[in-house]
Amino acid sequence: MKCKYCGSLDSKVIDSRLTEDGSAIRRRRECINCSRRYTTYETVERTPIYVIKKGGIRQEFDINKIRNGIIKACEKRPVPITKIDNLISDIEKRVYNMGEQEINSEKIGDLVINGLREIDDVAYVRFASVYRQFKDIDTFLSEIESLLSKRNND
Repeated sequence: MKCKYCGSLDSKVIDSRLTEDGSAIRRRRECINCSRRYTTYETVERTPIYVIKKGGIRQEFDINKIRNGIIKACEKRPVPITKIDNLISDIEKRVYNMGEQEINSEKIGDLVINGLREIDDVAYVRFASVYRQFKDIDTFLSEIESLLSKRNND
């Protein structure tokens, strides 16, 4: 493992343990050359999944795009980062567990919308307004009324 500080290839592992979700091994390393410590993660290499966008364009699945959208929707909302991380992790697991090499962007968008609906109503409406491309105030109002009626039925 190459030291991120000095570039040396000589290091020793000081500590190894599973991450909380068990999806990776966290290794604490010490560089033999400069004696600085750093952390590495070992994960299982996954087969790439391609997302088919609305226009038919294919892009490699990138969980960071989903993370950025969710964080933007939750901006200035009282949503703990742990809930956001759990949602992102859940979406990533679901996408990979579908067992498909290609997935429509609509399926991913639905996973995000359903997850945000459970976390925060405002974040849900923010994301839905962009994802569903609300054209006017009536569409926006209709979505809010639908959300309120679901809440009242629960």
